[in-house]
Amino acid sequence: MWSTILSLAFLTTSVLGAALTQVTDFGSNPTNVSMYIYVPDKVVANPPIIVALHYCTGTASAYYTGTQYATLAETYGYIVIYPEAPASGKCWDVNTNATLTHNAGGDSLGIASMVRYTLAQHAADATRVFVTGTSSGAMMTNVLAGAYPDVFAAGAAFSGVPYGCFAGPNAWNSLCSAGQLVKTAQAWGDEAVAGYPAYNGTRPRMQLWHGTADATLAYQNLIEANKQWSDVFGIAFASNKTDTPIAGYTQMTYGDGSQYVAYSAVGVGHTVPVREADVLSWFGIS
Repeated sequence: MWSTILSLAFLTTSVLGAALTQVTDFGSNPTNVSMYIYVPDKVVANPPIIVALHYCTGTASAYYTGTQYATLAETYGYIVIYPEAPASGKCWDVNTNATLTHNAGGDSLGIASMVRYTLAQHAADATRVFVTGTSSGAMMTNVLAGAYPDVFAAGAAFSGVPYGCFAGPNAWNSLCSAGQLVKTAQAWGDEAVAGYPAYNGTRPRMQLWHGTADATLAYQNLIEANKQWSDVFGIAFASNKTDTPIAGYTQMTYGDGSQYVAYSAVGVGHTVPVREADVLSWFGIS
C-alpha cells in the first residue's frame, strides 16, 4: 500500500514538474517588490538567469503564462526571475532618483537583490544575467541597464522609453510618453552613465523593439533611445535591414551590431509582441 502511495506521489511530482515559486526573503528590498522564480527541471550547471518584467496592470504570473520564457527554460536550462511591481497599478518605479541610482533604493534595488540571491542560491553564472520586459517592464529594463551595468550582461526591451525619460516626482511623465522629451545623444548618454558613475566596466548589450503606431509610448522614444545607447557605447548608426526578422519590421544596426540593435515595427501599436527566440539569440542562450 505504502509503495503504491509513494509511487503515486512521485508520479504527481513528475507530471507537475517545475513551478513558479515565490521567494520572500532575498535581500535588500526597500519598496517590497515581490519575487517569483522558475527553476526548470533540467537546469544546466552554472545556469544563466533571465529577469522577465511585466507591464503596467500586469503580474509576475501573467508574464509567466503570457510569454514562453519558462517553457524555453526547459530546453535551455536557464533560470527565470519574475518580479512583481508593488505599486497599486502594477507599474514599475522608473522615475525616482533612488531607482535610477545604483544601490540607492527603489524597485530596481529589489530586482538587483533577487539576482544576487539567485546567483548565490543556484550557483548561477554571474556573467550571463539578462533582463527583458514589456512596456513598463521595458522601461525598467532600460533603468537596470543604466543603474546596474555590473549585474546585467544584456537587455531586451519591448515598447519602452530611454533610461531616465520618466525621471521626476510623478510616476507618469506625459512629456516623455508623448515623445516630446528630446535631447542630444550626449545628454541621453550622460544620463544613463550617471546611474552608476563609478562604473567603468563593460555595458550591457541592448536590443530594443518599438511600434511606429504606438499611441501610449510614442515611437519618438525609440529614436531617443537610439541616441542614448549609441552614445553610451560610442558607436554610430551603420545600416537598416528591412523585413527583419519578419515582414514590416526593420532592423537598425549600430556599430557592428554586437552592442546595440533596434527594431522598428511598422504599423504596430502598444505593445510589440514578445519575440522570445530573438531575445534568447541576443542573449547568446539559443
